[in-house]
Amino acid sequence: MFEEKNRILLKELVKTDFKLRYQGSVIGYIWSVLKPLMLFAVMYVVFIYFMRFGDDVPHFAVALLLGMVLWSFFTETTNMGMMSIVGRGDLIRKLNFPKEIIVISVSLNAAINLLISLVIVFLFGLINGVDISRWAFVAPLLLIELYALSLGIAFILATVYVKFRDLGPIWEVVMQVGMYATPLIYPVTLVLGKSELIGKLLLFNPMAQIIQDMRYLLTSPENLTIWQLVEQKWLVIVPYCLSFAILILGYRFFKKNAKKFAEII
Repeated sequence: MFEEKNRILLKELVKTDFKLRYQGSVIGYIWSVLKPLMLFAVMYVVFIYFMRFGDDVPHFAVALLLGMVLWSFFTETTNMGMMSIVGRGDLIRKLNFPKEIIVISVSLNAAINLLISLVIVFLFGLINGVDISRWAFVAPLLLIELYALSLGIAFILATVYVKFRDLGPIWEVVMQVGMYATPLIYPVTLVLGKSELIGKLLLFNPMAQIIQDMRYLLTSPENLTIWQLVEQKWLVIVPYCLSFAILILGYRFFKKNAKKFAEII
């Protein structure tokens, strides 16, 4: 547990980062809503209107928006988390405090944007009459899994980035590949039609599992999940466990190297 002074520091870092995010822009915080909507509009025109992805999945437009919002949180947390320690080098050299506070503050800022965006998704879903599952109350648990996965990777990236700044462009390429390797802009059924094995393997990626589970719960049961595609139920828990394993390993890796940050930066 953080001491009171560390909780205050965390709170101030979150407030400061959130205020600075859109400082100087004309419409300010509205960008936190417009960004995912603008990206969704482009994806909708290209992949749904012209390429006809998701024709066999009800309300795939809503599913696409939901997936983009979840992916944007993952991208923001890992990218900003990676650069967070280096960006706060002056603070690290002046004060003695748990360095993980810096990475956590970045992740909480991304979480605020996620919650705002999810409200937009919910309203968009209501307008489109989506079929919300009776198991929708499980969705917050999936958000916790998403947060754990994103924060764990952010801890790892932040630690490595302190020594190797080349990690930035490398991670950018990894994220591009990861986006297309995740059933984000296309339905899982599209891959299953080509190769059932590859379609199943895709869902062992925790991000793919989270997105498909959320889509199943909040948009339509036609969004296939790992529970429906993999017969060996003991294998089904792999992506769920992997997310929290990455958080634990990432945090330990970060703590092991945190004492050297001030010397290296």
